[in-house]
Parts: sequence; structure tokens; C-alpha cells
Amino acid sequence: METYVFVFVALVLCTCAAGKECTNIPTQSHTFRNELMTSKNETWKAEVMSHYHLTPTDESAWADLLPRKLLTEQGQHDWGVMYKKIKSMGVFNAPQGFLKEVPLQDVRLHEDSIHGRAQQTNLEYLLMLDVDSLIWSFRKTAGLATPGTPYGGWEDPIKSEVRGHFVGHYLSASALMWASTQNDSLKQKMSYLVAGLSSCQEKIGTGYLSAFPSKLFDRFEAIRKVWAPYYTIHKILAGLLDQHTFAGNPQALKMATWMVDYFYNRVLNVITKYTVNRHYQSLNEETGGMNDVLYRLYSITGDSKHLLLAHLFDKPCFLGLLAVQANDIADFHANTHIPIVVGSQMRYEITGDPRYKEIGTFFMDLINSSHSYATGGTSVNEFWSNPKRIADNIKTTENEESCTTYNMLKVSRHLFRWTKEVSYADYYERALTNGVLSIQRGTDPGVMIYMLPLGLGVSKAKTLHSWGTPFNDFWCCYGTGIESFSKLGDSIYFEEEGKDPTLYIIQYISSSFNWKSGKVLLNQTVVPVSSWDPYLQVTFTFSPVEVPVTFTLSTLNLRLPSWSRLDGAKGILNAERLSLPTPGNYLSITRQWSASDKLTLQLPITIRTEAIKDDRPEYASIQAILYGPYLLSGHTSGGDWNLKPEANNGDWITPVPACYNSQLVSLSQKIKKSTFVLVNSNQSLAMQKLPKPGTDLALHATFRLVLKEPSSKFSTLVDANATSFVTRKGLSQYHPISFVAKGINRNFLLEPLFSFRDEHYTVYFKI
Repeated sequence: METYVFVFVALVLCTCAAGKECTNIPTQSHTFRNELMTSKNETWKAEVMSHYHLTPTDESAWADLLPRKLLTEQGQHDWGVMYKKIKSMGVFNAPQGFLKEVPLQDVRLHEDSIHGRAQQTNLEYLLMLDVDSLIWSFRKTAGLATPGTPYGGWEDPIKSEVRGHFVGHYLSASALMWASTQNDSLKQKMSYLVAGLSSCQEKIGTGYLSAFPSKLFDRFEAIRKVWAPYYTIHKILAGLLDQHTFAGNPQALKMATWMVDYFYNRVLNVITKYTVNRHYQSLNEETGGMNDVLYRLYSITGDSKHLLLAHLFDKPCFLGLLAVQANDIADFHANTHIPIVVGSQMRYEITGDPRYKEIGTFFMDLINSSHSYATGGTSVNEFWSNPKRIADNIKTTENEESCTTYNMLKVSRHLFRWTKEVSYADYYERALTNGVLSIQRGTDPGVMIYMLPLGLGVSKAKTLHSWGTPFNDFWCCYGTGIESFSKLGDSIYFEEEGKDPTLYIIQYISSSFNWKSGKVLLNQTVVPVSSWDPYLQVTFTFSPVEVPVTFTLSTLNLRLPSWSRLDGAKGILNAERLSLPTPGNYLSITRQWSASDKLTLQLPITIRTEAIKDDRPEYASIQAILYGPYLLSGHTSGGDWNLKPEANNGDWITPVPACYNSQLVSLSQKIKKSTFVLVNSNQSLAMQKLPKPGTDLALHATFRLVLKEPSSKFSTLVDANATSFVTRKGLSQYHPISFVAKGINRNFLLEPLFSFRDEHYTVYFKI
């Protein structure tokens, strides 16, 4: 009977036109959705929802209802033609020759590196969270006792219909973090979490598992207002699979399989009762990466039901646009659709259907050419705007939803593994450095942002959401955030199968890698980058991993980033100078690596400007400033963004010398029980209470003390009106990557975007 149903649904997929609406419903941000779903104004909610899920009877009526230019210019396609590529079910073989992921547990980040500190901050947050509080709503839904206190925000047991989504992310993050650190306390937490969720699933008894009752899916299938139930199910399924894959928990795989059996029957019932069109119409709601996680599950189980269900969550109206390379994704909710592209990439890896490779490639090109910021990120107010209109986007603070960067990294990672092209590794480095590392507030555990503002005089602390809190927000970007910082070591090294072991080193991050096939422990040490020493300097050393010691012939391929230059680049192996290819290629070395080997790379880092993705002439002068992969931002609080480069290249921007940090002081006074500091506010001096580090006030309370002569010293003035201060270390310090840029009206202190906390900054300048 199961085989018959599979064939029947497959035929339906091949012969029926897909649902023609292609938008998230309602087409508003998550912030609006939260406001809508928690509102008690039923009249307002009904009015809002009345504008969505309309089913016109003819093509022209449907086109008139769309709030976007889908069928104009390049979009003038007959839908039957548009879906022709996407709907046929040809027989293909799984492609071969992809680079292999290395086991995450074989990679260890150096604790004192930028990435190591970010990972540690995230680990501290994961350990802060209480498992009973996390699964409170799951137990409530299952009818079990509910010890602990439920968390708030998007995990609120009453107000939030996506409660449980963060628990799914926590399953993934804890599995990834355990693989990265082998932390025993985290292992206990995640094992208790899986066991607790299993008890909930067993109590319900149908395979269903969620923090909300199944009646939300009744509303979803009836196309009534509901907030993205499959979005949460995707997170839970992905978390269980990650617990199986990275933490070796077999119970988690059984739970995921039972869940999918339940939802397979639900989807089949909708198609049987109505049509496959009706099912596709329901996909206009956000469903996360359901196709992706189902393809992943199929790769483990080989169960044809899992493959079919994955196909049914490939959103054809969106993938169809990409299949015919229509350059029109404006007004789509970005993070609804990027995961669908990631799922289509998994479809290619499993089925070998080349059209899905083409979809991923075209999509990446489209984002990079027309919809990306200098960070590598995308979206404004959670949506894509018109192509090459980024200058309009930076007029708001709601830029680059953090979730989109998390998912774009997945897209680029797939493409790199397929092609080995350096450009995809360069993109990964840019987005990770500027779009991921920038969302933590220093080393404060559990303090992250939703949006990364990229406009003029903006602050991460002054957006619609500001900084989140550890226990009362749990936005979508908190979920992807804890995952991102748990897998910082997963894309440094990749292996290639062949006669001899081959390793690609594509990210320069201080770490060690137990390269089992190469029979060596590789240690990568990156000298912290600075502005006064414009080189990326990396050293690799090797240790045997077997006793007795054996070495094998193996190859290292090291990425030479496109942002570097050949002039001044050096590669040295055991004191022997190597011949380097031009940037954008690989340095390839084949030998029997031994414990005495030492490989050093010195790659020049240069300042460069990059035009904003906007093709209107009036915005031609708006540019970002990068130093290698680092996006520089200027400390600003007003509207000035005018720079004036000198004709002599390099004179307009100069590095801050290393010695300047030793000259930074703050001047304080103790008044009763409070400490006050001297502050330069709007070019006038005033006394303010001791400010929090990482703020504008801390910056303005920091002065550079320049002594004219080596013998200069402080003196005490005897005067009735004199006052005294205690000199202390400056409340702010120059980042090692710091420059001063000459402006028309003032100079700008430039530092990496990821180093900013609450301070105001500007990313793009008029140059």
C-alpha cells in the first residue's frame, strides 16, 4: 500500500501545477508576526489575515493581487513553462568528487584566538540555560509534570506560537559544541534534554513532538492564521539529527524518524483530501528548512517516504523562479527562502539532479551581485529589496537579519565543497568574520543581536530589538546564533578522497586538526592581525598521531585569499622559499609530513574600498573600507560620512601605532560612593558617572596622554580652584586593527565591525 501511495503522489507532483501564490503569509517581519499573534484585537487580526491566501480563478486576477512585480519584465513566464524544469522527476545518480567535511570533534580552536573566545562565550551561555525551563512547554503539551519555570520571549508558553523552536536550536548547538569541546557538563545537559523530549513523545504516543498542541497544524492545513508551525518542527528535527550525528545519540534518530512518520501521514491526508496544490498553497507560510532536514534524514535511512516528503517541501514557486534564473526576489522574506535553497542543494547532493546545482549557483550569484552588504550579509527589515538598491536599505537600522547570514554560509559551504572555488571560501570568510562574529556583545554570554545595522551613525544597541537578553527573548537569531558559535571549527579544513590523502585549508583560524588519514596532528597558529603590521602570518607544525611513528605521502592545499596580493607574499617550508601562485588560487604541497616540518605563510593585507551594491549614479561615491577580510567601521555619532582620499595612495588612511594604547588614560574622581570620570562631550568637558565598557561614553572618557619630553612628569598645583584626578587605564582601548581616516570635516577612527558593542559607527562612507 505504501508503494502505491508513493507512486500516486509522484504522478500528482509531475502533472499538477503548483500553487501560484509565492509569499510568506502574512508578508511581514517576525516582529510583526509576533505582535499579530499575541494581539487580543481579533478584528484587527481578521482584517490582516483577510489579505492573504486568496485563490483567484484565473492567471490575470492572481497576478493583480501580488504585491510585487513577479510577472513583469523577466517574470513574464507561463507558469507551466516556469515549472517544467523543477517538476519532472528524472533519474540521476548521486554526484561524486565533493570535498568531505572533517569530523568536528577532530578540530580544536585555540582558546586565546578571536574564534576561541567567541566559542567560549557561547559555551558559557549554553551551560547557563536550564533544561527543565527549556522543555516546560513540551511537557505541558504532553500532559506531564512541569518542573522549573518556563522562559519568556519566543519561548513563552502562552504568547508565542513558535515556542519550542529555540529548544531545537539548543539540541543542534549543544551537539555541535560538545563535538567542538567535549565538555562533560554540556553532555549531561543535552542527554537529559533528549531523554525529556523522548518522554513527551512517548506520552503523546503518535510520534508528534512539539511545544505546542497539534491543533496548530489543523489551522495550518485549513489555511487559517497561525505562526509557522513547521518552522519549529524543522528546528526540532534538525536538532535531533544533530544529536545523532555529532553526539552519537541513537535515541535521537528514532525520535526524528517517528516524528517524520507522523508528518508524512498529515501531508498525505491533505493531498488526498484536497490536492497537491492545496499543500503547496500552505507552503506560503514559513516552513524553515523542512526539505533540507528531510533530505538529510533520507541520506541516513534510505526510506523512500523521507525522500518524497522532502520533495513535497521543495517550494516550487520560489525554486521555479531560480530555475529559470529570473532576477526578481524582491519582497520575498529572506530567511523563509534561503533555507529552501539550502534544501535544494541537499537534493542535488542526494539525487544528482543538475538543475538544483544550477539553482544554488544562480542564487548565490544573485545575492552577491545585487542584494548583499559589504559584510556578505543580506536583507532589510527581513526582506529582500529591489536589486542593486542597497543605498536605500542603509537608511534604516534593520539590516542583515542574523539568521540570513547563518543560512547564506550554508549555501556558500555547499558550493565550495562542490567546486573548490576560492571565491566561495572568500565569501565564507567575509560573512563569518563580519556577519557572525559581530552579533555577540563581546564576551557577555547570551547577549546577541537580531539585526546588524549598517547605516550612518548607527549602534547595535539602538535597533528595533537592541541587544537581546539571556532568558527573555529567544528570537530566531538567538537560535541560529548559538549554532553559529558552536561550529566555528567546521569549515577550516576539508578532505578530498583519492590515492593520497589531500587536505584543503580554507580558513586561517588558530586551531589544531587531528588529520587521521594523513596520520598527523596539524597545528595552525595565526598571529593576531594588526594595522601596523599589514600581513596575515600563519604557521603550521606537525606531530605524529600513531605509535610507532608513521608518515604517509599527503597533500596540503592552502587558500590564497583574493584580498591579498602576490607582491610581498611569502611561503616558507623548513627555511626554503616556496613559489606562490597568484591570490585566488591554492598553494599545493605534497610530501611526507614529519614532526620537524614547519610551514609559514605571510600574506600581505591591504586597504581597499568597495562600492555599495547600488547602480544609481548619485550613489557611486558610497563605499565600504576593508582591510583584508575585515570590514572597517568609523566611530561616529552624527551624520558626517565624508572622507577625502589623497592623491598619494595611503596618505588618507594611516594605522594607529601599537604604542598608542599605553598612552590611553581616563581621569576619575571618587565622590561619596560613586566614581565619576572626565568626559569630552560635544567638544566640552564634563563629569559623568563611570560608564559601562563598550559605550560611546567610555570612548569619550578616554584620552591619549602625550608627554612632550621623556622627563615630563605630573605636578601638583596649589590653587584654591584646582581639582585633582586619579589617572587610570583608559576605559577604551584601540583595537589592534585601528586606522585613522582623513575626512573633509573631521578624522575618523576606523576599527573592525565585530569589535563594536554599543558604540555608534558608520560602515559606508562618501569617498
